[in-house]
Amino acid sequence: MTNPNSFQSLALSAPLLANLDTLGYKEMTAIQAASLPLILQQRDVIAQAKTGSGKTAAFSLGMIAKLNPLYFAIQGLVICPTRELADQVANEIRRLARAIDNVKVLTLCGGTAMRPQIASLEHGAHIVVGTPGRLIDHISRGTINLSTVQTLVLDEADRMVDMGFYDDIVHIVNATPARRQTLLFSATFPDDIKRVSQQLMRDPAEIKVDAQHAANHIEQLFYLIQPDQRNAAVAQLLRHHRPVSTIAFCNTRIHCRELTEELQAQGISALALHGELEQRDRDDVLVRFANQSCSVLVATDVAARGIDIQTLGAVINVDVCKDTEVHIHRIGRTGRAGEKGLALSLASPGEKKWVKLIEEYQGEAARWNDIAELEHLDEPVLQAPMQSICIQGGKKDKLRPGDLLGALTGDVGLQKEQVGKINIFEFISYVALDRRIAAKALEKLSQSPIKGRQFRMRLID
Repeated sequence: MTNPNSFQSLALSAPLLANLDTLGYKEMTAIQAASLPLILQQRDVIAQAKTGSGKTAAFSLGMIAKLNPLYFAIQGLVICPTRELADQVANEIRRLARAIDNVKVLTLCGGTAMRPQIASLEHGAHIVVGTPGRLIDHISRGTINLSTVQTLVLDEADRMVDMGFYDDIVHIVNATPARRQTLLFSATFPDDIKRVSQQLMRDPAEIKVDAQHAANHIEQLFYLIQPDQRNAAVAQLLRHHRPVSTIAFCNTRIHCRELTEELQAQGISALALHGELEQRDRDDVLVRFANQSCSVLVATDVAARGIDIQTLGAVINVDVCKDTEVHIHRIGRTGRAGEKGLALSLASPGEKKWVKLIEEYQGEAARWNDIAELEHLDEPVLQAPMQSICIQGGKKDKLRPGDLLGALTGDVGLQKEQVGKINIFEFISYVALDRRIAAKALEKLSQSPIKGRQFRMRLID
């Protein structure tokens, strides 16, 4: 008897199923099992599911299944709130579509040059993944034709609305055919999203996958503090629990900046991520956090959207979130991939009412601990284990991760274990190195030719 949660139970082609098997997709996640049969029946679907639930594969497989690779026109369009999420989604679609010859997936986001994107569109694409602002740019210039779209996906729709993209989304959707399939994925389901769905969808099937996290999976602790203790309490929690990587959520960008400065002044390796950062600085911060050159990312909810760090030691709610679903979404970033998670929340007496809502929503009492009882471990400050080298060269210079790894293990003489993540962008590359040897390695690498060329590089901290 076929397992109802097996991908084999779906009406997917043999090459697609074989590729899923190769990629290690054995069983459907809850959101995939609930949504994929409906998506494959061409229904419009509204799905409420958090990041990390497998939603990307759900809408991607539905889109790929009905794609005609011989018809060189945009058949699938995915709209995402941020460039990071758009890149992740495009990469996932490419992996899932590997079994089908010649499927072209194009990413259209701000922060990168317009001309190469226009050239790529002229050559044609089957699936476009983009952010609202850049898609509007292409529509207004007449450089994109969306009249052939069969499947439209609004990914993380709640965040796009939060970020003020409602009108842009409507504008983009109006450039697609009325007879299309529309799939809307959202972690929360506020009134604005109901409005989007009523306006843009036809008789959608509604799916909600339980937003709760298994109680034994994430350890949740609450600490009662006075409002003026908040930033100092964050440093105390970090020193006591010593997670390798932490996202600390603040409700405002001003608080984000203040807390980051305070942690840095105490020697804790912290960076801020908020809506005012230029795209280049945002990339820089995210790369350094993901490659463990920075231990603490201090972020607002909107700015942290679309970040997918697989092994996150802890989440700290510096401010209690007034929206219980956002709270659940925040803490769900820790404890992924079978690891045990840790979620620490600071609450002032005035915020106890929000904690009460979280208790009701989760159906269990909050565990309160006393911040004063935390041990002051007499250990060195929380320094990130890695340090990043930034190289002034990237894809445009035909640089590949293997070229940099080869130079570091060959000319520079490092062990493979001393080299961490390597990220290569259009014009710039980042390499994470063991902090203890990073400065020496930079000295040698800057004198070694890579692919027969000398590149300018610097250590960032």
